Amino acid sequence: MVAILCLLMAQTPQPFPKVGPPQPAKPPATAPAQPPSAPPPATPPSTAPASTRQPAPAGVPTEATLGVAIYPGAVFLTSYDAGRGQRYYLFGTNSGFVEIVNYYKTTLKQKGELIYETPSIHQFDIGKFKEETMAFPPSVTVKDYTWSGSAGYLNPKRGAQPARFKTVIQIVPAVPGQ
Repeated sequence: MVAILCLLMAQTPQPFPKVGPPQPAKPPATAPAQPPSAPPPATPPSTAPASTRQPAPAGVPTEATLGVAIYPGAVFLTSYDAGRGQRYYLFGTNSGFVEIVNYYKTTLKQKGELIYETPSIHQFDIGKFKEETMAFPPSVTVKDYTWSGSAGYLNPKRGAQPARFKTVIQIVPAVPGQ
């Protein structure tokens, strides 16, 4: 037991990993100096086969590319890779939560489902969820960002107006071919 304890205590602690490209290992002092080689390019781990991954959109998505109506006057904020070949798109607006929910009730001809009362989140399904091939159900989700006195969702584009959005709309389109 004492020998094992001594071995564990004798190990040199390793520093925490740092953000950035990996540092090449330093050669021993007796080895001749070699010019540093360029590290191989880092590739992010894939969560879906390359054939089903959707590339990041080049511009603002349209109703045609999303397959669902976008609330009039909503501002495209960003999109994220949801995994399994899906992306989700965020839109901000300063219209009230109830107004947007009523718009989608009329446009989609369904009542949707109130997911949470506080903060208010309402979801409308726009396609069938297939657990084996999808990360998120195809849907339109509306969230109130002014609950509990909050000033709203911060605009991710610095200096852009408005600085905050009362309501955010998340659209997860159906995966093409499914």
